[in-house]
Amino acid sequence: MRKLVIVLLAGLINLSVINSAAAENYIIDTKGTHAFIQFKIKHLGFSWLHGEFNTFSGGFSYDESNSTYSKIDVEIDTKSLDSNHAKRDKHLRGDNYLDVKKFPTATFVSTSFKELGGGKAILKGDFTLHGVTKNITIDVEHIGHGRDPWGGYRRGFIGTTSIKPAEYGLKDMDKLGPHSEELFLTLSIEGIRQAYERQIID
Repeated sequence: MRKLVIVLLAGLINLSVINSAAAENYIIDTKGTHAFIQFKIKHLGFSWLHGEFNTFSGGFSYDESNSTYSKIDVEIDTKSLDSNHAKRDKHLRGDNYLDVKKFPTATFVSTSFKELGGGKAILKGDFTLHGVTKNITIDVEHIGHGRDPWGGYRRGFIGTTSIKPAEYGLKDMDKLGPHSEELFLTLSIEGIRQAYERQIID
């Protein structure tokens, strides 16, 4: 039996975005290293410990006319944590912290997106880390969009938020000092617009 199906080339965006004809779908450009997930947390109250997750994937949809249809989902490889110090990274990936063998991924799935004007927006969603899921709010800035030199179309955002590691069961993070109860996250996201392709499958 021949069936007409709609295949999203990115394969990562929830197909519910089809409900909006104006929604554009993007794959996050991690292959070209044009997207970053970075973090910082205070060390002993004297300085900032900076790092990032080198491996992640995901996609987003964006509708300029109706933000209801704008959404994003991201999956992070927790083993890719990198604070530019091999011994510390091994410790942070270990059982007392991220426990990456048991929890190899962290995820974010948006639940709402609200435009505030002036390129600003509020993104809310479920963030899962260390086996714990909590709804968080991300402050978003729309950086820009347009054609790229390779014939594609791109759109970029930056988002900032903070979490309390203890709420995700990462209680040993307090050993970094009395001022390390809050971890700050920055998500620099550049996406490549995808197309829908109609295919006939037997």
